[in-house]
Amino acid sequence: MNSINKIFLVFIIHLAFSSCQNKIKSGEKAIEIETSESKAHKQKQDSISYETLSNAYNYHLYSQEYQLQLDKGLAKDSTIAYLWQQKAMPLFKQGKYEAGMIYIDNAVNYDRRRYQDYRAFIKCIFAKTYREAIIDFEDYKKRYGDSYVMDHTYDFHIALSYLQLNEFKKAEEIFEKDYQKQLDEHGKDWLHPVDLFYYGISKYEQGKYHDAIALFDLALGIYNNFSDVQYYKAICLSKIGKIEASDELHELAEINGKKGYTFNEDNVIYERYPYQVRWR
Repeated sequence: MNSINKIFLVFIIHLAFSSCQNKIKSGEKAIEIETSESKAHKQKQDSISYETLSNAYNYHLYSQEYQLQLDKGLAKDSTIAYLWQQKAMPLFKQGKYEAGMIYIDNAVNYDRRRYQDYRAFIKCIFAKTYREAIIDFEDYKKRYGDSYVMDHTYDFHIALSYLQLNEFKKAEEIFEKDYQKQLDEHGKDWLHPVDLFYYGISKYEQGKYHDAIALFDLALGIYNNFSDVQYYKAICLSKIGKIEASDELHELAEINGKKGYTFNEDNVIYERYPYQVRWR
């Protein structure tokens, strides 16, 4: 290669490098501007949310005045997902699922990552639209991975949904997988009595009474006055011919149930949980 060609090649490389550097600097500048704008936008939304809820909390949670204050905030910025969720929440607690779902759908639309698993939980425990709950949870897992909502895994809620659809074998398989995963990752101290109860129920519904009793005993080892567990264990005992033990446990279950030893889930004051026994 002659000296002129060498000089030309060096010049071309210099131009390419300079262009690349300029693009990097331009890209960095654009990211900085975007980040700055995003931060400013979030701060503005946070300010609107704070002002809106400060005003809304002057009114009763279930009042129209509360809803109107939220509407005023959304009039300023209709893309604030948190305000849509706050509109939905009191309606769910009042059993107005169809009305509330319109608002939680908007929350998911503007912040899917934050609110889709919450919507799936609402469908499972409140609205009881179990197939829709399963779809929501499965979709969320594909997008963002597995996690927890309201103290239980997504798979727990999926399995519970199948249980409520009378697909007992499918529910049992998912409960089993979730049970083993929690044991492997966290150990037996991580096990939740409600998880064990429903896993046991999936066995009970298929006539696997000894297996169900074993799981009910694990649940009672964590929460020994759990009346709903005692009640279904008593049924299982009667099924395997232990009538006297069944009668004694049933009496104890009723005593504990009337004392309030039932599900200790936060939302049990709003919704009766699947298989929860009514003692009064």
